[in-house]
Amino acid sequence: MKQAGLFIVLEGIDGTGKSTQSRLLAAWFREQGREVVEGREPTDGPWGRQIRATAATGRLSPADELELFLKDRREHVEQLIAPALAAGKVVILDRYYFSTMAYQGSRGFDPAEIRARNEAFAPQPDLLIILDLDVDTALSRIGARGDTANEFEKRDALAKCREIFLSLQGEPFVHIVPTAAGPEEVQERIREIAEARGEAAA
Repeated sequence: MKQAGLFIVLEGIDGTGKSTQSRLLAAWFREQGREVVEGREPTDGPWGRQIRATAATGRLSPADELELFLKDRREHVEQLIAPALAAGKVVILDRYYFSTMAYQGSRGFDPAEIRARNEAFAPQPDLLIILDLDVDTALSRIGARGDTANEFEKRDALAKCREIFLSLQGEPFVHIVPTAAGPEEVQERIREIAEARGEAAA
C-alpha cells in the first residue's frame, strides 16, 4: 500500500533556527526510511529571487510584494509541493504562507484575507511548527551570526509578526515550540510532535 505524503512547515520570526531545525528534521525522517523533499520560501525561482533582492535593496509596495509572494508560492506548489506529496514523500518547508500572513500582515494587510487567498491554491500542512522566541533574543541571534537586521527584520515589525504567528495557536495542526533552549532540545520536541501524529515510519 502506498504511503501517504506528509507536509510539515516550520515557521517563526528570523533568528528562531528554522533552517537548522528543518535540516535536522529532514535527516531524522530519512533515518526512518522516508523520502524527504526540503524547500524554503521565498524559493530560488524567478519570483523568489526578486523577493530576496528587495530585502537588501528596499521593499516594494505592500501590494506588489504580496503579489510576488503569491506567484512564487503558486509555482512552488505546482512544481514541488503537490507532486512530492502525491508521490508519498515527506515535504519539509522553511517558511510558507503563514510567513506571508505575518510579514505582510505587519504592513497592514488582513492576515485572514492573505490566508484565504493562499489556501485557494496552496495545501494546508499536516503539521505547522511555529518556533517561538522573544524579539530581543531573536535580534541578538541575527547579530551573532554576522548578519544585520534587514528590511524584513526591524524590531517593531518582528514583534507584530510574532503576534500573528502566535494567534494561530489552538488550531489542531499548529504547535508552538519555544526555542530559547539549545537546538538539540528543540529538535527533540519537534520529533515528539511528529511521532505523536503517527506519521513517522516504524
